[in-house]
Amino acid sequence: MFSSSYLFLYLLLVIAFIAKNNSLLIAVACLIVLKGIGLDAKAFSYIQSKGINWGVTVITIAVLVPIATGDIGFKDLSAAFKSPFAWIALISGILVALLAKGGIVLLAEDPQITTALVLGTIFAVSIFNGVAVGPLIGAGIAYIAIKAMEWIR
Repeated sequence: MFSSSYLFLYLLLVIAFIAKNNSLLIAVACLIVLKGIGLDAKAFSYIQSKGINWGVTVITIAVLVPIATGDIGFKDLSAAFKSPFAWIALISGILVALLAKGGIVLLAEDPQITTALVLGTIFAVSIFNGVAVGPLIGAGIAYIAIKAMEWIR
């Protein structure tokens, strides 16, 4: 139980505890448990390949709950487009979705970039109390920056 991966996970667990970041704490604890009971060989590859889709699905469900409860209806939708802030939000949503699309392309084409993105996300989550949606959006931003650098050359 003292491999470098365990030590790294335990370090992240301590950081999550000190930063009082429950999301990171639960995520790391789950990985330690899965690894400890020997399910890592099967579970990790499955989680790695499907996890982002699960996360996006859960976030989408959470965002759609006000519609399902009736707190947001068609009246609210039409009223929202009368606000300049709603238009900013709409454009931001489009841009973020396009960034995420580029992020998926980058992660598929250049998987070693994942390490830097994960470390950046860990720092943001643990130190700045950020939210761990960073790797995909970070990959999208990196994708745009890489494409811009390639274009400049």
